[in-house]
Amino acid sequence: MEKTTITFRDMTANPGPLGLVGFGLTTALLNLHNAGLFPMDTMILAMGLVYGGLIQLIAGVMEWKKGNLFGTIAFTSYGAFWITLVMLIVFPKLGLGDAPNSTSMGYYLTMWGIFSFGLFIATLKVSKIMMVLFGSVVVLFALLAIANFTGSHWVHTVAGIEGVFTGLLALYIAMAVLYIDSYKKSILPGV
Repeated sequence: MEKTTITFRDMTANPGPLGLVGFGLTTALLNLHNAGLFPMDTMILAMGLVYGGLIQLIAGVMEWKKGNLFGTIAFTSYGAFWITLVMLIVFPKLGLGDAPNSTSMGYYLTMWGIFSFGLFIATLKVSKIMMVLFGSVVVLFALLAIANFTGSHWVHTVAGIEGVFTGLLALYIAMAVLYIDSYKKSILPGV
């Protein structure tokens, strides 16, 4: 009897750009608020819950299916970050616990900064643009933690400006990868 070899080829799309857009848009929008351009409102909360939270969780599961441990950890974790951040803002308004004070928020942001630093170390083996992205995420969490611990409006505004950069950089990387897939060549520099 003759042996037949069946080869399976993964034809699923790269979920990275989807996760990066979810991260990038919500990060940029929240940090436009942090920079003082507009107040916290339901637009940020809805984007954070759905696009920053749910979509990144979905992208993380899709990365798992592709065998990408870094993408799985990053997207599912930051998706959970956005969901918990919305809960921290909304739950107290619904009478479901006390609002976090600035010290507890400082520690919350510090822990996310430490986690992000761990991801930054992993990007040393990925690419320079991902190093810049995750390095800027670490700086963003550090600035936000400092702003919460000190109550400094100036540091909070600087964090907002840096966060807009971080969000737009994630969006840039997502579009660059999308364009590589669409045009079958690199269109945007650095990726």
